Amino acid sequence: MKRIVIDNRWSGTGGIGTFSARVNAINNYPDAGFHGAPYSPLDCIKTTLTLLLKKKRVVFFPGYIPPIFSREPYAFTIHDLNHIDRPENSSFIKRIFYRFVILNGCRRARYIFTVSEFSKKRIVEWSGVDINKVINVGNGVSEDFTPVGHTMDLPFDYFLCVSNRKAHKNEFGTIEAFKRANLTKNVKLLFTGKISPEIEQRIINLGLREQVVFTGYIKDEDLPKLYRGARALLFVSFYEGFGLPVIEAMASGVPVITSNNTSLGEVAGDAAQLVDPSNIDEIANAIVNVNSNESLRAQMKDNGLERVKKYSWDITAKRIDDVLNRVS
Repeated sequence: MKRIVIDNRWSGTGGIGTFSARVNAINNYPDAGFHGAPYSPLDCIKTTLTLLLKKKRVVFFPGYIPPIFSREPYAFTIHDLNHIDRPENSSFIKRIFYRFVILNGCRRARYIFTVSEFSKKRIVEWSGVDINKVINVGNGVSEDFTPVGHTMDLPFDYFLCVSNRKAHKNEFGTIEAFKRANLTKNVKLLFTGKISPEIEQRIINLGLREQVVFTGYIKDEDLPKLYRGARALLFVSFYEGFGLPVIEAMASGVPVITSNNTSLGEVAGDAAQLVDPSNIDEIANAIVNVNSNESLRAQMKDNGLERVKKYSWDITAKRIDDVLNRVS
């Protein structure tokens, strides 16, 4: 049997880093021996050169940049196609890169891992590969996310938006909906990360300077505390390949308002308030309902805790290991 090795360089790089670290904490694959930044467009050349001298291994890439050529069989992971599906995240260079590097990888890889049925369908549509070659392994949620434990002990109630300043996260729409919800001043909208000049100007224009707050950098160990203290998660992104904040919030016993599009409705199921992310009034109404209805929040908490049982890093790691062990 060939030895399975992993491209172990994604640690600390957001969602892919979490996926890689959590899976390999369970599967314990040896490091493949690559160097440099795995997200560099030139990395496909570096990994190709490294792999020319290797044999008798199966290589697992938890990220989306495959080698151009490999004598060793490999599987790589496309979490979503947002770099080509979302105009604000795309460019001519990115589309060329996907056309000649990622698509080549899809054809050469033994398997392509992804994390939702939505992403699987898009990858098959875009690449033209056999549907059985694309494996939905899902995502898990850390045991750190639980209803029991400390909170950040902030001096106000808040709706939490675990996000970044990318346009597809629909932060302008989130802020506009919060304005229309017209909640009392002691309930705030709390974003993770640092404010941007564009967001700051929108907040000022809407007269929300006192009600929209940004956390700045949050350590991984503090994120569960932030979830636990929230009245609800507000995550109305236009596009997600999975949407980890949805299941992190559910595991924390927090109601979720999220989009009914892409992977988010699939992941949340009937345990969340699903809204059209382009419909500001619909989002605002969901905010009002969740904020004012204690029995609704209690039911959403129970439904979320039940729903999140579907998502486990043990399950994801086993699916990956089972597939990689098929490779001869």
